[in-house]
Amino acid sequence: WRSVADRLALRRRVLLTEWRGHGDSRPAPGDFGLEEMVADALAVADAAGAETFVPCAASHSGFVAIELRRRFPERVPRLVHCDWYVVPPPPPYRAVLRRLTDPEGWPEARDRLFEIWRGGTGLGDVESALGVMNEHDAEMWMRSGREIAAGYARIGSPVEAWAALDPPLPVLHVYGQPRDPAFLEAQRTFAATHPWFTVRQTPGVTHFAMIETPGEVAAAIESFLAEAQAS
Repeated sequence: WRSVADRLALRRRVLLTEWRGHGDSRPAPGDFGLEEMVADALAVADAAGAETFVPCAASHSGFVAIELRRRFPERVPRLVHCDWYVVPPPPPYRAVLRRLTDPEGWPEARDRLFEIWRGGTGLGDVESALGVMNEHDAEMWMRSGREIAAGYARIGSPVEAWAALDPPLPVLHVYGQPRDPAFLEAQRTFAATHPWFTVRQTPGVTHFAMIETPGEVAAAIESFLAEAQAS
């Protein structure tokens, strides 16, 4: 998020976080999942004195963002999601998730995800991000497979979860991949009956729009947040 955050910070207060066990955060003291991640995100906001905040969630951290809104609607007025499979995931993707939880099969599943996420490119910044992710051990990867599958099992799909929030709130999804026109059309169809939802597709082709096209992602988020000030 660094390149996007630097752009947004010209006009906004931005809190950058890393999940426990990731990046420069301390090693996780034990197993963790949705409950711990919600608590961690809330702790960052509290420590920063942010009474209200807009979670900007990359991919499956969107489960945490939705849960923050569900539990603290007065503190979370909007949601921003980036590069997430927001419609019900197809069977091949569910199969990869199952493989990711297998002590023998998780390396193959990880490598398959890397192949998809590259989008046929070899972009240096994306490769650097994948290199960092490749340093995570079996426990972290199997945990991710478990938690992602559990998230979809719990909410069905992000579009279903957003529609179930009462009252509804403005939601933005900005993404580069997948390039399948049907994926974009499904979101536009959803937006036609749920006017609080906005989708923006960037020119990128990888799973990391915030790395590949940070200017477009930042502009989409800034425009989305400006709507709140104009209303």
